[in-house]
Amino acid sequence: MFEKFKEDYMGWIVIIGLGLLFLEFVFFNHGLIFSLLVPAGMIYFGRKWMPKMSGKILFWLGIIFLIINILSMMTFKFLLLAILVHFIIQFSQSKKNPKYVKPLIKEPSVNLSKETVIKKQPLLSNVFFGHQKTPESVYEWKDINIQCGLGDTVIDLSYTVLPKGETVIVLRNFIGNIQVLVPYDVDVNVNHSVIAGSTQVFEMNEKRTFNKNYQIQTAGFEQATQRIKILSSLVVGDLEVKRV
Repeated sequence: MFEKFKEDYMGWIVIIGLGLLFLEFVFFNHGLIFSLLVPAGMIYFGRKWMPKMSGKILFWLGIIFLIINILSMMTFKFLLLAILVHFIIQFSQSKKNPKYVKPLIKEPSVNLSKETVIKKQPLLSNVFFGHQKTPESVYEWKDINIQCGLGDTVIDLSYTVLPKGETVIVLRNFIGNIQVLVPYDVDVNVNHSVIAGSTQVFEMNEKRTFNKNYQIQTAGFEQATQRIKILSSLVVGDLEVKRV
């Protein structure tokens, strides 16, 4: 019964939230789209003009204006209220119907040996602020899976030896640029999504893209014995994949 109610009210929260967002755009705040796009443009061009002082000022002013505009939205206030209501309902139900867990212990029928695992240091780490780049000297390759806040990421594959088979690079940035430098003799598959920015993959170059997803691969990727798969996403920023 409670699970059914939970599914219903969560569905209604989503429907009401979308309805409020539509009403806010159309009736209550006609300039909301403009007030959100302007800070997004300031952030984008501020990133373009960095490290100039004008670029830094434009970037951080865009961040501040965007946060202020989001906090003032009626839909955002409704979302906070819905989250509060959700936690109150969850807490009240946990008090009324506490769950009891009874452990069930079974003796193993065979002797199980402890599995040995090896913890390795990743090539790159998650960062919230700052730029990062692979070493500019010979290094051992490890697949990359990172997410970053504000900053640029450069992956240079010319200083390493890639293993046979498929090499995976997963990059998720909020605001910043991504550059991947690929050797000439390796086939590549790129799956990239971006809200605002430019995308350049070898000879394909698209500027001023907005809310797009790209799936691009070299002609021999499917049959290649050595290949690179790049999965990337950006809210605001540029992607560049080129040969070195």
